[in-house]
Amino acid sequence: MRNKRAVIIGAGPAGLSAAYNFLKYTDDILPVLFEENDCVGGISRTVFHNGNGIDLGGHRLFSKSPEILDFWEEVLPLQGVVPIDDKILKRTITTAKDGPDPDIEDKVMLKRRRVSRIYYLRKFFDYPISLKLSTILNMGIGRTFCAGFSYLKSCFVKREEKSLEDFMINRFGKVLYKMFFEKYTQKVWGLHPKEISKEWGEQRIKGLSLSKAVLNAILSPLKLISNKQKETSLIEEFFYPKYGCGQLWNYMADEIKNMGGEIHLNSKVIGVYSDNETISGIKVLENGQEKDYTGNYYISSMPIKDFVEDIGDAVPENVRNVALNLPYRDYILLGFYCDKINLKNNTKIPTINNICPDNWIYIQEDDITAGRMQIMNNWSPYLVKDFQNKVFLSLEYFSNEGDSLWNISDTDMINFGISELEKLNVVKKEDVKDSIRIKVKKAYPAYFGVYKDFDIVKNYLNGINNLYCIGRNGQHKYNNMDHSMLSGIEVVKIISGNGDKSVLWNVNTEKVYHEVK
Repeated sequence: MRNKRAVIIGAGPAGLSAAYNFLKYTDDILPVLFEENDCVGGISRTVFHNGNGIDLGGHRLFSKSPEILDFWEEVLPLQGVVPIDDKILKRTITTAKDGPDPDIEDKVMLKRRRVSRIYYLRKFFDYPISLKLSTILNMGIGRTFCAGFSYLKSCFVKREEKSLEDFMINRFGKVLYKMFFEKYTQKVWGLHPKEISKEWGEQRIKGLSLSKAVLNAILSPLKLISNKQKETSLIEEFFYPKYGCGQLWNYMADEIKNMGGEIHLNSKVIGVYSDNETISGIKVLENGQEKDYTGNYYISSMPIKDFVEDIGDAVPENVRNVALNLPYRDYILLGFYCDKINLKNNTKIPTINNICPDNWIYIQEDDITAGRMQIMNNWSPYLVKDFQNKVFLSLEYFSNEGDSLWNISDTDMINFGISELEKLNVVKKEDVKDSIRIKVKKAYPAYFGVYKDFDIVKNYLNGINNLYCIGRNGQHKYNNMDHSMLSGIEVVKIISGNGDKSVLWNVNTEKVYHEVK
């Protein structure tokens, strides 16, 4: 009998993983989830617009955790037959014995080829950057020599790593840093890399360096290096649900409800009752009505800034000052359904209508505000209403709530996006047949400003004995999706008596996490 309640705030990857595991591995705990939005998945959801699907940010499913890989396949079985675009093009991709056919079944995980490149000087460069012949030709001999000598210098003369700028220069050299990282990072975060903590690089880039990227380029064709040995940024295949990343979370939510769990949508937590040692309840604005809920355990994946604000004046002033000023970056996504795109396929990878094969393209051009472009046809053909004749692409913008990009109308923002696509010669305005704009608040927890004092907040939250913080926003940590899931899985183990809270905060901190299983 489930006579205890775990109140879970947020139905993203972390919260859903926690709820699923409570139901699967405990007999006495009922998970009750509260989600502010009208759907599950958080920033990993898929939005459908007039028959076309688009991910918020694009989420390739890859992990070096066997537990996560098994988890994904438990919810969505791997394809037993290649998807329709691979059939048409006669491309070879991994299939599972007795797995479902994606042309017939919807509940299926695809195996997709990863192609991500940088667009700079109106040319394509490998991502991560490598010293191949195409790179040298694109950069020119002069730039290449300067970059090479700069990289060699970084191998022998190391900077003291006080900032993200130091971290990147030590791994790529100053010339490549200035070409490919400095301005792009400033575009994403709104601050120069010298003002951002090196911790961001340690979590997102970890052991990756130019030497490893080059080694990967040399050894991969010779089959001398496996996916298990590669840095995550170098993985060449990934799992992806037939109907976008959000499909995974929708199925997981269905399973949670089928097993007896509760999910309350349109339910925003607006108050937390706490004496700084325990939480006794929460106040929820549920479909316009204020309601109080109680539980034995409280698991939060909502932004720490909002959570501490909801506790109110009971929070010590020094903790409150740091928490309420934690920095975030907001996110704007524009989707465009087009007759065609002008970016041609200059690779050996066959594609429908010979469109470029990239999942996403990092836009490094100084005259373009957008940070990244996705081509949804290459994520899954089933996301595009007429994938054989049309292209569904997106532009991603990084913003601060209340700034000029955030505040302009949908029409003006979409027209601005089209003007940038025309400037890049990707599409012409007359080829855009449909469009959508999506805004996401607090999409990226940031590592600057008062973040240097974050341990004050972390220690305070850890001191609340029945509170457990999980996920990207719940820990103010730029986690990958699998790391957020692991934090949800670990919280169930901890509450069941296996480990303590420190385990939660150690997910995605090991320097070797991406290098070995």
